[in-house]
Amino acid sequence: MKAEKNVARKKFDIPEMYQSPVIRTVKEATKVMDPMKKDLEPTKLDFGPVQFYIPRFFGFCYGVENAIDIAYRTVAENPDKNIYLLSEMIHNPTVNEDLQKRGVQFLFDTDGTERIPISSLSSDDIVIVPAFGTTLEIQEELKEVGIDPYQYNTTCPFVEKVWKRGKQLGKKDYSLVVHGKHRHEETRATFSHSADHSATVVVLNPEEAQILADIMVGDRPLSDFEKYFGHKATEGFDPIEDMKRFGVINQTTMLATETQEVMDILKEAAIKRFGESDIINHFADTSDTLCYATNENQSATIALSETDADLAIVVGGYNSSNTMHLVEILEHQFPTYHVRDASELKSPKKIHHFDQWKKEILETENWIPEKDGPLKVALTSGASCPDVLVDEVLLEILKYFGGSKSVQEVIAPYENPEALEKA
Repeated sequence: MKAEKNVARKKFDIPEMYQSPVIRTVKEATKVMDPMKKDLEPTKLDFGPVQFYIPRFFGFCYGVENAIDIAYRTVAENPDKNIYLLSEMIHNPTVNEDLQKRGVQFLFDTDGTERIPISSLSSDDIVIVPAFGTTLEIQEELKEVGIDPYQYNTTCPFVEKVWKRGKQLGKKDYSLVVHGKHRHEETRATFSHSADHSATVVVLNPEEAQILADIMVGDRPLSDFEKYFGHKATEGFDPIEDMKRFGVINQTTMLATETQEVMDILKEAAIKRFGESDIINHFADTSDTLCYATNENQSATIALSETDADLAIVVGGYNSSNTMHLVEILEHQFPTYHVRDASELKSPKKIHHFDQWKKEILETENWIPEKDGPLKVALTSGASCPDVLVDEVLLEILKYFGGSKSVQEVIAPYENPEALEKA
């Protein structure tokens, strides 16, 4: 069950409980009708008094399906062994809680707090590396107790692609700027791998990129580097010397447009400092490391935000970075509610939802507006969210509206996409 073999898999064995009759049918139909993935227009499911806009891309990505496939097969094939996950395999509570019910234990919390010491494990135990990857330091700890950290490795291939690109740059004496949340598991792993060969600093957003750029060109004092970046840079990082030659890589779940903005800001600073004619020797183009799935999902969400929806619901874990970025895109257009699952929809008058800016779960009254004509709901989910949870939210909302068409009636055309395409 080595990582190299699993990365090449194109079809994954996803547990039946995560399958969905509604969303899966729509997704399969859009694949047939748009095989080249050029059409980002959302699908409208018209139930009469309520309509749902379903984006072209959302839900489980390649890396998540790969991780779920490996994890569940590992559990099934090793019933008599102790099985551990380094931390949450993906940021979805439904998946993680189900694995725990099957006996899987977590060694660390998502913030890196130790639950079970690695030193207490034996070489007969199984440790699954989550989709975010892990640090070189933890890899060495596992090896010390006789556990191969690569035997049950679910690290997303696109995260590994970022690491490989960083290593290539390190061999050419480039420093690295990581666009990410420095406490996030993936960024901690990427920082560790990058720091092994390059001077590395983490920036959160374009605002921090501008601060770093200003320090580079002398518009801010050097002391500002320690203030803003000292806690998330390799020891001795020198923003003058180390930023003479650098590239930008990212946490794959960040906003792709924001990563590009970070790149542009720092490239402009390098041009200002070294001149445009010599920029190729100072700034490495790393745009090829952006995760295609993140880019597709975010582009589809932007298209979703351009509809005439009355509100949006985004389903996903409350610690899911990619889910929060989808919320961020939609909330600029209409009221947007980030829910873990259908249980947060308490009634037509009350909903519980996560506010990423306040870092708390809010209760909102009268979340469904009173209006003439059908209610229009933009409905999507994060890359780590099973489609079945989106189904359940859709079905819960339908309960609030009498006289709705049946699911079977609305979904029927999508069960024969070839005929739908000709219609």
